[in-house]
Amino acid sequence: MLVSTPTKVGGAIENQPGAKLVSASQPLQQAVQSRNASSSLIVHGGAPLSGRLVPSANKNAVLPILCATLLTRQPVYLRGVPDITDVRKILAAFEQIGSEVHADFARGIVDIHHRHTMFDVKQHRLPQEMRSSIMLVPPLLARFGAARIENDVKGCTLGVREIDPHVEVLQRFGGRVERSANALIVHSDGPLRATHHWLDYASVTTTENFVLCAALAGGTSILTNAACEPHVQEFCAFMGQLGARIEGIGTSRLIIEGVDELRGTEFRFSEDFHEVVTFLALGAITGGEVVVRNSAPEHFPLIDRCFAKFGVHVTHRDGWSHARTQGRLKVCEPFTSNMLQKVEAAPWPYLPVDLLPIFIALGIQAEGSAMFWNKVYDGAMGWTSELSKFGAHAFLSDPHRVITFGGKPLVAAEVESPYIIRVAIALLMLAASIDGRSVIKNAAPIRRAHPRFVENLRELGANIEWAESA
Repeated sequence: MLVSTPTKVGGAIENQPGAKLVSASQPLQQAVQSRNASSSLIVHGGAPLSGRLVPSANKNAVLPILCATLLTRQPVYLRGVPDITDVRKILAAFEQIGSEVHADFARGIVDIHHRHTMFDVKQHRLPQEMRSSIMLVPPLLARFGAARIENDVKGCTLGVREIDPHVEVLQRFGGRVERSANALIVHSDGPLRATHHWLDYASVTTTENFVLCAALAGGTSILTNAACEPHVQEFCAFMGQLGARIEGIGTSRLIIEGVDELRGTEFRFSEDFHEVVTFLALGAITGGEVVVRNSAPEHFPLIDRCFAKFGVHVTHRDGWSHARTQGRLKVCEPFTSNMLQKVEAAPWPYLPVDLLPIFIALGIQAEGSAMFWNKVYDGAMGWTSELSKFGAHAFLSDPHRVITFGGKPLVAAEVESPYIIRVAIALLMLAASIDGRSVIKNAAPIRRAHPRFVENLRELGANIEWAESA
């Protein structure tokens, strides 16, 4: 684990007195491997979770911002960086291409300097098993004229996740894309050139890749149907601190005026709204009261209304969010008598699809029936078959919709999570709300987004621990 801010002496990184080993990609990679070894969560549920927590930064803001640091040769100082596996993978990749990485995860500090970075498209590989590594391509292309997209670039198992929209963006900025045995190789014969583009879908990573390309491209680039999630806004704010000229942040139309070079900066991350929702929901489903720091309640009106559909009342005051329930969770019946209560998830400003499993868990415990509709991914709902092991009643209507018949008696169980971060959390939520010992197998993806997750739950009163899978 990286625990101190190192100093650089004679071309090598040397620790300050009393510090432990710092830097070098091997410790980073070993840390990732050791974390994945323990992948099951053992939960003794039935106790209400209550208390006050400070959430971590949003993985979906941290990772593109880490990738964006490659665009500048000046030092970048990041604060509030979460100690999660995907962050460590990207930092290890930076060190392999000669970047200077100084990290102190205990204090959430990462300092990066890419002044001596060198990339060889034939030698170097991008991090695997994480979708965010595709956002390393634009800065590598801008700096070195070549990059690669690994065949196994992937994230959570949510169904088909296209590469084509990213390839199209790269081509529109002047990139040439060729197939090789294990990757797509991208070349640029000169500086990237500005372009106008209209996305057929408001993709977060495609939007961020467009901004990464446009920041140093000559001329004015315009993106229509851009994603505008809070983490995209945070990413654009960071780009602005580097010196990028971006108009329309928080809207579906971005205008970027290319600049000759970007500068260094210091940047502090905001709280992750996903984690705010997760801990509020854990308090509600267990009959407790959890208070979470939240400096951006302006993002929560729709999320709050979704909570209210299950009898959870959320309030925001003085930078903190508080979830309360009155007795057992209950589905609020809609005024349209021939329809089920429903929660629809789609690109922002809809309810984020990443939060849908959290509300499905609430629906299982709440008295009444509700429909949940994932309008984005075609492979994100198959896990509901695991709910039956708890005794829950859920019907998969089609690849996008699930109906829960909540309020049924539930029992502790051993369940298996797919490789989807918040599905593992949804299964954990149910386990925490049920008396007895449950096991959530394959829960390691939680570590991709939530540092100190188990420690935080223990502080709220949970009886939970990691264990190696059989």
